[in-house]
Formats: sequence, C-alpha cells, structure tokens
Amino acid sequence: MGNQVVITVGTFILLVTGLLLGYVLSQLVLGFLTFNLLTFFGTLSLILIFGTLYYVLFWQLRREQSQSSFNEASSQGTQSPNQVEGSVSDSYLKNRLIAKLSGDAVAAERLIEQAKENYPGMPENWYCERVLDDLDRDRR
Repeated sequence: MGNQVVITVGTFILLVTGLLLGYVLSQLVLGFLTFNLLTFFGTLSLILIFGTLYYVLFWQLRREQSQSSFNEASSQGTQSPNQVEGSVSDSYLKNRLIAKLSGDAVAAERLIEQAKENYPGMPENWYCERVLDDLDRDRR
C-alpha cells in the first residue's frame, strides 16, 4: 500500500511539474516571459525537480518489482539475502539466455532442463551459466 501511494503521488507531482515546465518554456520561446535570472533559476529548478522525480519514480517501480519477485521466491520457502541475490542473478542469466536464443523462451527452458538432467544437484544459476557457455562454445 505504501509503495502505491509513493508511486501515485510521484506521478501526480511529475505531471504537474512537467506541465509547469512546458508552460514556462513555451512562454519563454514565445517571448511573453522575459529571460532573466529569476526565470533562469525557476526553469532550472523545474528541470531538476522533474528529473529527480522521474528518477525516483522509476527507482521505486524497479524496487517494487524486485520485492514482488522476492515475495514470489519467499512463498516457495524462506530464503537468505544471498538466495534473493541469486534469484535476481538467475533471472538476469535467463534473460541473457533467452536473448541469445532470439527470444525463444521455450528453447531456453528446454536447454536448462537438459543441463539439470546431465548435471544434477547444481544451483539454478550454474545451469544458466553452463548453457550460455555451451552456446558460446558451439557458435565459435
């Protein structure tokens, strides 16, 4: 609930700041607003506020996504911070593998399953790394 409030308020402020910035810049360009030190600093502050909110909003969204993946992983069992870090690494490696296979997620899963059958008992990220290394070796 708290993250949703931050995202909603941040989006609203970002929208208002963007509108103000657009208005001020249009008035400067059209010549209805004279360019002086006050308008310079006002425009600069609007740009800084807009950029900061944009950065913070997307940082918050990314944090929320990583928390949701943590919640999914923890629903499967309790995990230590190293295991959570490993799950982020797993998804990164899986995305790299899917990208190497031109977006073929089914083939990526099949290759990982095949590696699990050939080398049982290894961590999940090891299988992704193994398949990636095998693909690199095969393409040389």
